[in-house]
This record gives sequence, C-alpha cells and structure tokens, in this order.
Amino acid sequence: MQNAIEQAVEFLQGKITKAPTSEAVVEGLIEAEKAAKQTKTTYSYSQLLGNWRLGFITGTKKTRKRAGVVLGAGKFVPKLVKIQLSYSQLETSEEKGHVENSVEFGLLKIVLTGPVLFWSKKNILAFDFTKMQLFLSKLKFYEGYIRGRKDREDSFYKQTLKQQAFFSYFLIQDSYIAARGRGGGLALWVKSKE
Repeated sequence: MQNAIEQAVEFLQGKITKAPTSEAVVEGLIEAEKAAKQTKTTYSYSQLLGNWRLGFITGTKKTRKRAGVVLGAGKFVPKLVKIQLSYSQLETSEEKGHVENSVEFGLLKIVLTGPVLFWSKKNILAFDFTKMQLFLSKLKFYEGYIRGRKDREDSFYKQTLKQQAFFSYFLIQDSYIAARGRGGGLALWVKSKE
C-alpha cells in the first residue's frame, strides 16, 4: 500500500489528476507506520526542516465501548485551503527549533508560531503554538502572544512529553512526510517550494 501513498503525493504535487481512494491512502499510512515500528526506523529533526503543505488528514472519533480512538475517514485537503508547516532549527541545538503553521483561505491568512523539540529516540516532534499573526490580503492586522502562551513558551523545554502536543513521525522522505497526532489522527504533507 506504499504505492497509494506515492500516488497521493503525486496527486498533491499535480503530477497526476486522479487521486487514490481515501481508504487506500489510510491503509497505506497505517502499513507504513507498522513497518516503521517493526524496523525501529529513526529520523533526525534536520530531515523535517523546510516547508510542508498538508495534503491528507484523517479525523478520529471516540468509540462508546472504551475501545479507544478509531480513525475516521481520510480526506484530501481542498485546494482552496492552504495549510503549511515550516520547521527551522535553533543554531544551538540539533533537536530544538521553531515551527510556523500557516492557514490561508481566500484573502485571510493565520500564522501560528512556537517552539519545537524533537525526541529522536521516538521520532516524536513536540510543539506549542504560542504566537499568532493575522493577515488580510498580505496586510498584517494582528500580531501577539496567544492568551496564556507566553508562560508556556518560557517553560516549553522543561515540560514532559505528556504536557505537550506532538506528532509522531513514521515516514520521512525528501518529498513527503507522514505522522500520527497526539489525538490519534494521521496526516500526510508534501514538500513545498514556498
């Protein structure tokens, strides 16, 4: 099912016009995650550096019978909405850095930024969004800390993983990355030139 992931990437890059089924992509992501666990594949934070456009996500839903979290149907992100992650590294550390998450819809753009810490033994990237910028047609009309986040930013590197939001990356390639979020959902990003 790795083929479904590669087809999804080609579709997101505009190389092919027909997307694979959502079910095939979800199945491919789950298989890739299992393979990474079995082979104990490890990555480095430097492999995540750059800009990544979100292309495919799954939701989650809690089941009533204490079975935990179940994946919802996967969906390709509509082209009208541009969601991008950008990772950069602190000069003083190989595992610490900065994340910028931008969401563009029409003339509105929201940019969330904050610190990150890569737990290389587990391929987990912990993050926190502490600042926000709002743009309307490239004109910035707000910039500042999200309420209560200044203190969280100051203490971020002292927190345990249980206190942080995170992505558990199980597939990192030159042109795409895939991870499971803390809430259980899966996501696939493709390399962006912007």
